Amino acid sequence: MVARKAALCLSLFIPSFLGGQEAATFSARQGPAPQTPGTVEQKQVLTEADALRMAEQYSPLLKAGEAQIEGATAAITTARTYVNPEVNLLDGHQSIRLPTSVRGILQHYGVAQRIELPFQRRARIKVAEIGRESSEYGQAENRLAVRGAVKQSFYTVLRRKQELDLAQQNQRLVEDFRRRIAVQVSTGEAAKLELTRADAELATVRTQVRSAELQVVTAISGLRAVIGAASSTPIDPEGALNTPPQLPPMSELLKRVLAQHPAYAQARTEVQRAQAALSAEKTLRVPQPTALAEYEQQPDLRFYRVGFALPLPFFDRRQGPIREAAARVRQNAALVDQQRLELTSALETAYGQYQIASQQVQALESGALREAEAALAAAQAAYKFGERGIIDVLDAQRVLRGVRLDHVNAQFDRQAALIELEQLRAVDPQ
Repeated sequence: MVARKAALCLSLFIPSFLGGQEAATFSARQGPAPQTPGTVEQKQVLTEADALRMAEQYSPLLKAGEAQIEGATAAITTARTYVNPEVNLLDGHQSIRLPTSVRGILQHYGVAQRIELPFQRRARIKVAEIGRESSEYGQAENRLAVRGAVKQSFYTVLRRKQELDLAQQNQRLVEDFRRRIAVQVSTGEAAKLELTRADAELATVRTQVRSAELQVVTAISGLRAVIGAASSTPIDPEGALNTPPQLPPMSELLKRVLAQHPAYAQARTEVQRAQAALSAEKTLRVPQPTALAEYEQQPDLRFYRVGFALPLPFFDRRQGPIREAAARVRQNAALVDQQRLELTSALETAYGQYQIASQQVQALESGALREAEAALAAAQAAYKFGERGIIDVLDAQRVLRGVRLDHVNAQFDRQAALIELEQLRAVDPQ
């Protein structure tokens, strides 16, 4: 918006400097910028909402998170499954070695079923359920990361397009200025050295335009990779930088981040999961009995036996697994503190960057931009009346372009900090 206002101000100063047919040519060239190289005319207009929707549909990271949730859900099914019974079959033949023995077939059938204690089963299912909850928080964090990456790439394209537009405006201005110098040199009003200086400046700005065009193509390629768009589909991102909101105090934002951010919630859930795993390991110290039923047939006898088997915890009392589970509880508790420190640091950084970028934008809009535009207009007027040389005009023009680029970069820095705050769930994305 400010860049367009600045271009409008220049258009008011240029007619007095150029004059006649050349002024009309300059005004006519203030239309839309040429198309970005590497695109075709039938381009797909892409808004921020469209980019986010495509990323939700095609992002590999989100698909991997969905698969992880499915795996955690399957783990609950596994935890709820009962142990299969064991069946053994034996068949043989009995021969005679003593006169009292009987020749015939020997058959043995047995069934064994391990009896799972209810409190052990409940502990195992609880671990699996907390695991699914943790994976859901992880998917929420993935979604925030994808949305943040899409927005950063989208506004990077808008930034590069604005830089290209400024470079093209500067090129048109230098071209018109060079034609004016050529007319003055041909009529003897200016020295040929000034035309040489104008040609050198024109070559410089053309290089800047080509560099800006390359940056636009690179930024669009990066956006296409983030949203998963096909390389054969030309896209044309369109949009504007968001209106800067009024942020609440830092303390309030920190409370909101710690209450809402999925990474912090996942870290706390992992502590609960480790504690449940520790409880499950402790329950396994109680031996699990196995019910037995057997049937045996001899040539002259039949046996039916029912009983149970119980392991005795003499040697393995699960001290190792219990200590490992306790260590994981302490480790995850420490990771919760680490996650809180990282979120606090990220929030402070993004908050500070947003404040600084906002102040820089306001400073440029209230002073530097207007002063640079006025300086260029004054240099052009002085050159028209022979009070200054071409170097003064070109220097003023470079200063104005630099200030405009600083304004675009400050706007992007403010938007990038706002996206980071949104990703931290510090402000409402809407």
